Amino acid sequence: MYTIDEIKELITALDKSTLTDLEIVSKTGEKMVLKKRTAKYITTETTEATPVIPAPSTAGAGNSAMENTDTAKNVRTINCPMVGVFYTASAPDAEPYVTVGAKVKKGDVVCIIEAMKLMNEVVATESGTITEILAENGDLVEYGQPLFVVE
Repeated sequence: MYTIDEIKELITALDKSTLTDLEIVSKTGEKMVLKKRTAKYITTETTEATPVIPAPSTAGAGNSAMENTDTAKNVRTINCPMVGVFYTASAPDAEPYVTVGAKVKKGDVVCIIEAMKLMNEVVATESGTITEILAENGDLVEYGQPLFVVE
């Protein structure tokens, strides 16, 4: 099927690409599958300050300092690990992996990115609540693009 040198070239090409899997079927029906062991997700952590809006003051209403302050939220994003097409579910008629308000645990699948006819699962890197989905089903997404906001 392939020589050792050809297989080494394929491995090198796979390592340098954003692909995670490569399946080759020869004309004679022999099949070779190469899989890259990489992280299926990338996250960045940011801290977003929430503006403090004072409550309207009314005399004798007993406004406390607690009512007029808000703490910063710990906001993280789950970013796209590759260029491809964003899908919220495993099939068009299937339920989405996550929706806004869904609680996720580290390792839960949150979406699929299709790249070169391969479906790549994107998983949560830590537990939290999905507060925003930044891509639409079927959107073309880019490497590093934020897909979900997690608190």
